[in-house]
Amino acid sequence: MIVVPIKEGENIEKALKKFKRKFEKTGVVKELRSRQQFDKPSVIKRQQKIHAIYVQNMIRTEE
Repeated sequence: MIVVPIKEGENIEKALKKFKRKFEKTGVVKELRSRQQFDKPSVIKRQQKIHAIYVQNMIRTEE
């Protein structure tokens, strides 16, 4: 359960923004979307491999 403490006189929009940020970090929406369709394990491995190559290239270009 996500709890967002609100200080005295704090704007409700700020509290809502904090709530949205915490909710996004939990990854609930991302997991829900991924469960809506079945992906073959080979497709998932391929995507992970492509992402790892991309990250390595980004790290390499920084150096």
